[in-house]
Amino acid sequence: MIRKNTILALCALLFSGLVSAQDPHFSQFFASPLTLNPAFTGKFDGIFRLAANHRDQWPSIPKAYVTTSGSVDFSILKNKISEYDVLGIGFSGLSDQSADNALKLNYGSVSLSFHKAMDEEGFNTLGAGLQATYSSMSLDITKLRFEDQLTANGFTGATNEVLTNGKTQNYLDLNAGLLFSGSSNGDNNYYLGASMYHINKPAVGFIDQLWLLTPRFTIHGGYSTPLSDRLSVHTSAIYQMQNQASEMVAGAAVSSNINGSLENPTNVYAGAWIRLNDAIIPYVGLEFNSLRIGVSYDVNTSSLKAATASRGGSEISLIYIQQKAERGKGIPCPRF
Repeated sequence: MIRKNTILALCALLFSGLVSAQDPHFSQFFASPLTLNPAFTGKFDGIFRLAANHRDQWPSIPKAYVTTSGSVDFSILKNKISEYDVLGIGFSGLSDQSADNALKLNYGSVSLSFHKAMDEEGFNTLGAGLQATYSSMSLDITKLRFEDQLTANGFTGATNEVLTNGKTQNYLDLNAGLLFSGSSNGDNNYYLGASMYHINKPAVGFIDQLWLLTPRFTIHGGYSTPLSDRLSVHTSAIYQMQNQASEMVAGAAVSSNINGSLENPTNVYAGAWIRLNDAIIPYVGLEFNSLRIGVSYDVNTSSLKAATASRGGSEISLIYIQQKAERGKGIPCPRF
């Protein structure tokens, strides 16, 4: 009988021929700005922003999917452009390991964005971003099991399968996005964005002919507003599609300012998101000294819940924004 790990490994190999699965992504999409939309680059109120994310999907199946990302971004040439315009640059990287490390994807990206104020007070801006990525994808065939290896003693034979295109694929990728964000009164915030990844459709594949990596289209938005002196609500949603795979995630969290400070608040977040027809995602977060930590857990509700014991995946996010020494009027920016 073929083991679960073997099935997953075979699925990873099929990726090289079909290229129909979704890109690595996070349930806390709102806490991974540069993997969501290049137009988020530099769009925050502060000196620089650090972000990190880690996801372990389907933990009941050992190391099925483990994804880690990190980024830093900041604005530049502030004295060369209008007061409320933003020119941002960012650097990010991601590592994704599948099927017990049989399939690995690593990439590094450089992002550039420009946001133009649409009114005199800078409350509403329209921005665009570009991102260039160098990717390396590798497949370790020794960690896979094939039918011709099956003997009376298990998978102990040698395979005739050969990676005709080599075990490593390197390629360049281009991504772009648009972002509208603003505020109606300086306290609330709303944003709506769209992005497209793999614009140039890079060719990848380990066996025989190469296949084009299908573009990923994303539409996302969010809204946050105070409910009282100490309570605020934050909502966000995303729809993304790649090849024949798609997902819709929507939800909200309420934050409570437990120390009552406006200059250096300590906020506690609690809420949940829903991935349609797939998972419920409870979320809790803590924000203090410009650092926000978020933790979520996917509770699987799809037909896969029997195999995964409803354990969809754990995820943690960190966002740190270095604040200015003297804070004047802040730029209304998307709040994650």
